[in-house]
Amino acid sequence: MNAAVNAAKKPPQMRVLDASDKELMTVRKIERDGNALVIRGKIFGAMPMVAKLTPAEARAALRLLDARTIWFLLTLLFRK
Repeated sequence: MNAAVNAAKKPPQMRVLDASDKELMTVRKIERDGNALVIRGKIFGAMPMVAKLTPAEARAALRLLDARTIWFLLTLLFRK
């Protein structure tokens, strides 16, 4: 029961994993700062990191995607 209470109090976070399923980064917060998206977290579980995604870089990222990958991203949240 105590573990369930601790899990309920834990703030939401997202993990980014490498090819061997080891944690590269833990994202603790995603927020807006003007026209940029600010991502706050830790790299390798130790080093604090703040990254900014600008509109120009977001457009550049979209150019990296093909139709098949876009479809995968749209359906990703509904997969197990």
